[in-house]
Amino acid sequence: MLSRTVLSSCKRAPKACLLRRLATEAFAAPKVAQVDAPLSKKTARPNLHTGIILNRSPIITRTPTAFEKAYYAYQARIHRALHNPFPYDFYFKQGSPLEARFNIEERRRERKAFGAPFGMQTGETSESEKLAEATMRDEEEAMPRVHEADINSDFKNLHRRGQRNLYLLLQKQENGMTVWKFPQGSVDRGELLHHAATRGLEVECGNNMDTWIVSRNPIGVFHPPSPASRGGTEEDVVFFYKAHIMAGQVRPNRTHAQDFAWLTKGEIKTRVDGDYWLGIKDMLSDF
Repeated sequence: MLSRTVLSSCKRAPKACLLRRLATEAFAAPKVAQVDAPLSKKTARPNLHTGIILNRSPIITRTPTAFEKAYYAYQARIHRALHNPFPYDFYFKQGSPLEARFNIEERRRERKAFGAPFGMQTGETSESEKLAEATMRDEEEAMPRVHEADINSDFKNLHRRGQRNLYLLLQKQENGMTVWKFPQGSVDRGELLHHAATRGLEVECGNNMDTWIVSRNPIGVFHPPSPASRGGTEEDVVFFYKAHIMAGQVRPNRTHAQDFAWLTKGEIKTRVDGDYWLGIKDMLSDF
């Protein structure tokens, strides 16, 4: 039973009495044991590296497919059928070697577009046409589209596989094993990534190349698996940058790389390990 003094005080200040009652109940309630959340371990700073995907772009046009050849031939026939005849009498002197050369080329274009008997020679061949044909035979010897480096399987020659994109790979020794990787280097403390990429390329491949790094931003990142010797406590992160070779050739530093090769995407797959391939395959051109 509440005393008369408490009842009188509650009548005078009902709000204060209510707060006092709530505080008394909270104090009398049993305490709930609090379990402290375990402190997360401090994340170790990853080891930063930069890699260069050095690209030699195609140097000749791609061989057209059968469908493309048929399409271009069809368009050529339409163009030949609808175009106005060229007024060669206005541009060439009659009976001159230039006129004879133009007539020979025009007959060849006609025969190529429509086939025989279009563009066939009618009548006797003049002396000027004979001279023009002999001159054109000497001039029209086309260079082969297959380079000598392709025949000899010279993977160090920059002229091989002229229709494809080539990428530079270096042969290195890591943990007693021979591996193929892109040029790669570490990042010093406070160093910008694109500066580290340029420095690493020069250290491993020499300064006998004119190269151009496309952007200051990396085109991809690769997280190699942690070696068992370190217990997986430290993480390696490799940021890849795209670059083009403009002139020169690789002269690898023998302390960092034992060999090099210019390879297509398909050839790279056969030389690198599975984890490395899964990390870089989307950064390379399919053709």
